[in-house]
Amino acid sequence: MSNAYKMRDPEGMYFLTFTVVGWVDVFSRKVYRDLMIENLKFCQDNKGLIIHSWVIMTNHLHLILSANEKPSLTEIVRDLKKYTSRELIKLIETENESRKDWMLNYFGWRGHVNPNNTDHQFWIQDSHPIPLYTNEVMQQKVDYIHYNPVRAGFVDEPHHWAYSSARDYIGQKGMLDLKIIE
Repeated sequence: MSNAYKMRDPEGMYFLTFTVVGWVDVFSRKVYRDLMIENLKFCQDNKGLIIHSWVIMTNHLHLILSANEKPSLTEIVRDLKKYTSRELIKLIETENESRKDWMLNYFGWRGHVNPNNTDHQFWIQDSHPIPLYTNEVMQQKVDYIHYNPVRAGFVDEPHHWAYSSARDYIGQKGMLDLKIIE
């Protein structure tokens, strides 16, 4: 990861994207989306992760995150991506998944051609963190996140997509307990 994309402010709020290598549509299946939700909740409850806004699309996630003092947001994101990568690969291996052989071969190949990996690679390594210093930039990123499923043609309104924080922002109960940006 280049210096341009590191989280320099440990107390800052960042817009991040987690992208599946090759843009493979893993999260088109509920079981994989639910695993991500469980792991995000775990990081909220046990690691001090603060989730301000989020969406899970078919092959990537957008999030606005910050963290309590320790561990740092960088460490939480590193651990979250490392753990979910292993768990998602295990789940693909055990699920009744029609794309199992193709996905495991592809993730295995990507892992072997990347000198930073020893086995499979699930996530693109860079999360391209963008610091959010102004309310205007924060609101622009929240809107971008919530309208992602609308732009993709999955739903007509952002709050119709269950795997996002859009419901929280209109006063409905979402899947994660969020700290809403005011």
